[in-house]
Amino acid sequence: MKPDTILPTHSPLANRLRARRVRLVWWWNTRRFGMFKRALDIVLVLGALVALLPLFALVALAIWLHDRGPVLFWQERVGLNGKIFKFPKFRSMCINAEAVRAALLAKNEHGSQGVTFKMKHDPRITPIGRLIRRTSIDEAPQLWSVLCGDMSLVGPRPPLVSEVARYTLLERQRLSVTPGLTCIWQVSGRSEIPFPQQVRMDIDYIQHRSLAADVKLLAKTVPAVVRGRGAY
Repeated sequence: MKPDTILPTHSPLANRLRARRVRLVWWWNTRRFGMFKRALDIVLVLGALVALLPLFALVALAIWLHDRGPVLFWQERVGLNGKIFKFPKFRSMCINAEAVRAALLAKNEHGSQGVTFKMKHDPRITPIGRLIRRTSIDEAPQLWSVLCGDMSLVGPRPPLVSEVARYTLLERQRLSVTPGLTCIWQVSGRSEIPFPQQVRMDIDYIQHRSLAADVKLLAKTVPAVVRGRGAY
């Protein structure tokens, strides 16, 4: 290109080209991060499923023997960009738990008008349920959701449809990434952390997420599960 044809540094065309280059770099880095994150999810989940299969069988048998009810509890959750998917857990509550929930709203640990519902001494939880909740075994079936791509190992926890209906624009930023099995506030106190603080922690993770951060959070998840802080 001849010297007199070089684009001025601040010309509209130069600015458009610069902006396009920035978008392409961002797109490539985001796509590359997503591919590596997905590969890590699949490898770790397959290994975990093989290792934990005997434990899953024992937990399933204990739940069924307690009240002869279903072993798994399936619930609609909201994932990436508002996509609704089926979310499995080992059933830790009585069979009619959803019907009893309305009568307990006044005792919500996150406030009677809160977005989320948490109760430390929830009477709906069975004896087996208390044990598997404290050790987070009830969440283990979500490894299937990770394998299917609806979830990732690390990311904001997937909210209920009814919770998202009450989200503010700020809180909806949590839906901009694939939800996770574990997240920053889960390794920092779980249900003891107020909902607004959970949101702030999730958004901070989203803005600074990386494979190194994910590995670090996964490493912190094991001792957090052992301590059982905020698990109810």
